[in-house]
Amino acid sequence: MISSDAEYIRAGREKDQTSPNKARQPFVPNTVLSPLQASRLNQRQGAYPAKGRIAFELGPNSYSEIGKQWNLSDFEIGRKLGRGKFGRVFCVKEKQTGYICALKCMNKTELVEYRVENQFQREIEIQSNLLHPNILRLYGYFHDAKRVYLIVEYAVKGELYKHLQAAGRFDEVKASKYIYQMADALQYLHKKNIIHRDIKPENILVDSNGDIKISDFGWSVHSASRRATMCGTLDYLPPEMVERKTHDSRVDIWSLGILTYELLVGTPPFEEAGQEETYRRICKVDLKVPSFVPRDAVDLIEKLLRHDPHERMELRRVASHPWIVRNKPFWAMAK
Repeated sequence: MISSDAEYIRAGREKDQTSPNKARQPFVPNTVLSPLQASRLNQRQGAYPAKGRIAFELGPNSYSEIGKQWNLSDFEIGRKLGRGKFGRVFCVKEKQTGYICALKCMNKTELVEYRVENQFQREIEIQSNLLHPNILRLYGYFHDAKRVYLIVEYAVKGELYKHLQAAGRFDEVKASKYIYQMADALQYLHKKNIIHRDIKPENILVDSNGDIKISDFGWSVHSASRRATMCGTLDYLPPEMVERKTHDSRVDIWSLGILTYELLVGTPPFEEAGQEETYRRICKVDLKVPSFVPRDAVDLIEKLLRHDPHERMELRRVASHPWIVRNKPFWAMAK
């Protein structure tokens, strides 16, 4: 029996929100891919087309390191994990192995309509070549007449943003653990000449062990040269982007500082009701830190949030910062 969510994927139509089929119990995933298992599903980069064609001529219908030609019938469709502007994400089980993954289903027509084909293809190209414990894995992809499907690592606990909303703000033990992991992952990306450019809690997932995974590489670029494109999320934009100057990988260091503040306080540091006022505070680095934030955490935030990109703390130094070192012995409790 095909679930209503699976029918949505197969038939290419919206799920009827008034459907009485609410008693269906999706399978409950009780396992996720180990690194060894994941390697069997790892995707091999393919050739990607020029923009503008709904046909999305991606070459063969799928790519996989093990040579398998993926299609939708290879997966049992479970519950919906989320919904984005261009599609949905489902928890799925690969039938042959029983491995649990997430399946990101993107509508080709909408990708073309909103002119984000290049951004989407860039996400595939970049993420498929990354292997780091704090970066979400892309195992493979396949496509049919209507959709492109990405087979990605399943982060059981979902978006970091939802956890932050529920908690209001994190204690410094949990926050320091996340910032350490983020700094390590960003350092890995920068060594590969990749700038993420859209670090924020909504683009960070949490796995079953309470470790974070950077996701959403749609705005990422290979940083062979300095760039001038405005991108990312308003509250996380660095001064050089607001001022429309060229930027490099140091934009991610600024974003790490914003993230540190938001995890500890619950809101971004320069957030205002109006866009122009937010821009003004960013450019002035008008930082106001509540008194409950530990002094050594404030020191880290201030060293990451420097107007001059060259004055920002190097990512390799984050791990040895006193705030990180002081909290590290307690991370085992921060699940």
